[in-house]
Amino acid sequence: QTSITEHLKFIPYLFFHYMIWLFLVYVAEYMINQSLFESLYYPNTHIGGYCLEQNVQYKWYQVTYQIGVFISRSSVSFFHIKFFHVMSLLQIINFVFLFLEVIYQFIPLFWITIIIVLYEGLLGGAVYANAFYAISKKIDPTHREFSMGLASAADSTGITLAGVLSAFVHNYICSLG
Repeated sequence: QTSITEHLKFIPYLFFHYMIWLFLVYVAEYMINQSLFESLYYPNTHIGGYCLEQNVQYKWYQVTYQIGVFISRSSVSFFHIKFFHVMSLLQIINFVFLFLEVIYQFIPLFWITIIIVLYEGLLGGAVYANAFYAISKKIDPTHREFSMGLASAADSTGITLAGVLSAFVHNYICSLG
């Protein structure tokens, strides 16, 4: 039986190898979903003769994002990504890029943004799946359950922080007029 003191000594390792990257990818990912999707709108976008209004485009973003997450979480059975910290940083860049798109509207087509949103889902799902896979394979069994719990807390904390920050970001975007 591992003591709480032994678990606590293990936290810095978990933090720098897993928790920070899960936290960051989820902050960026949910900031995109909660503060930017609503404002990413491309007028005169059509599919099959139907005009995609803003609320329909929002739904396309959500579905596309979930498809990306599903694909990347499922892919861990086929290949493993060891450098998931890079994907977390790419997700932050993705947030900045889409934030700038909302403000400056430089992407000409809805479908380009759909590809970026798919990429967002792929990144987030890959970090999640590969971080937990790495914990299950690399962490000693005496710390594994504790490590899984802390990793889960890291992604949940990232989602919660993103929810709070998104209200401010969205209000800022709306104030730009």
